[in-house]
Amino acid sequence: MSSSDSRDSELGAFLKARRTELSPAEVGLPDSAGRRRVKGLRREEVALLASISPDYYTRLEQGRRQASEPVLDTLARVLRLDDSERAYLFELSGRDAARPRRRTTQKVQPQLQRLLEDLSTTPAVVLGRRTDILAWNAMAAALFTDFARIPAKKRNFVRLVFCEPAIRALYPNWEWVAQTTLAQLRMEAARDPKDPRLAELVGELSLRDPDFRRWWGTHRVATQGSGTKTLNHPVVGPLTLDWSFLTSTDDPDQQLITLTAEPGTPSHDRLRILSSWAAQAADHPIADR
Repeated sequence: MSSSDSRDSELGAFLKARRTELSPAEVGLPDSAGRRRVKGLRREEVALLASISPDYYTRLEQGRRQASEPVLDTLARVLRLDDSERAYLFELSGRDAARPRRRTTQKVQPQLQRLLEDLSTTPAVVLGRRTDILAWNAMAAALFTDFARIPAKKRNFVRLVFCEPAIRALYPNWEWVAQTTLAQLRMEAARDPKDPRLAELVGELSLRDPDFRRWWGTHRVATQGSGTKTLNHPVVGPLTLDWSFLTSTDDPDQQLITLTAEPGTPSHDRLRILSSWAAQAADHPIADR
């Protein structure tokens, strides 16, 4: 299947998934009497709200028609897409199709590596494409897991969230964390739908984990930003950490993720304790050089 065919197929699945979540009442349409044969909005109802023909919309869902930007804007409004979903819709429609795709093996940028080494009391990792873990510092290893023991090809944050028992146990709200990371991975899939390593990752996790398989089918998407993580660490106990990221100017596909705690809070004190605990293993390598 070509990259274009893959995008068209995913676009149709995404549109269908979103329309099934809306009821006629939610969008101001009368609900016809009797049981509806389909969940959510029908194709012709979406077409009516978007002021396009039912045949045009059907062809979009079937991957047999390309949508213009005005039509995409209208569909985003009709289907009540958020900013991440709207961006995903445009990605799938090939609006960035001319952008070159780089699939060479990523290596952590030197400036990000130096930052990692300077952050002695702050957990930090560098994530690449597909949420691959490119580098980390001692605090990140102390907080999450000993990344060095994981083979480089398996060192992926989404895979660890779903497959690593120690990572699962860290998150009291594991389901929310897992769904959020999966939604970010799906956005990545829209940017490069023919990435063989990403396809391999999705296939592996779909076979191994029924939750991943079910949630991947919902076509939820999200973009990275900042937020708060709640963890229950086996050594220092409960932690509430704020996370943010810095994107490399030399390689926009690399982000430095840091986790910090508000000064004066129990979490801040516990990070200091974790730092002392991690210092005992300071001779461990920081990254897979």
